[in-house]
Amino acid sequence: MANLKLTIDDFYSSDFELIAIHSTVEDFKLAYLINKNLELSLSKNSKEVSIQSTNGIGYFSWFYFDDCKHDLSWNLLSNKTFVANSNTPVGLFNEDQITFHLIPELKKADYLLKIENLDERFNTQKVIENLTKINQISTSYIVDIDNIKSINNLIF
Repeated sequence: MANLKLTIDDFYSSDFELIAIHSTVEDFKLAYLINKNLELSLSKNSKEVSIQSTNGIGYFSWFYFDDCKHDLSWNLLSNKTFVANSNTPVGLFNEDQITFHLIPELKKADYLLKIENLDERFNTQKVIENLTKINQISTSYIVDIDNIKSINNLIF
């Protein structure tokens, strides 16, 4: 009897765009501003995206909108979180938190906007233009997902 081996690449689909967002506002405020400018309805997911590493488990906020009209899925994720550092003794000047990134290759990005189920008619550049109209966003840009090694962190 033959065995069938599945790899993570069997489930990976590249029919999505990833936009990195640099902003210092809180996640709920950014979701509100994006909703207002892009006419979306992002809402906070009760579950957070969690990633395990040697430093602990990082929990990242997740806002989601299923656009049935255009058959798109919008995901706004924080790219940074802080994990308690249990390896250092507690003291006056010791850092007791470690910065943990959902996508370590994008350490400078504060948030990620993942847009799924795209077709050739979708204009990602127009989304970027609308995001740059938001004063609280410093910059936003399309990420080349082929150069991201930790792309599996975006499978949830």
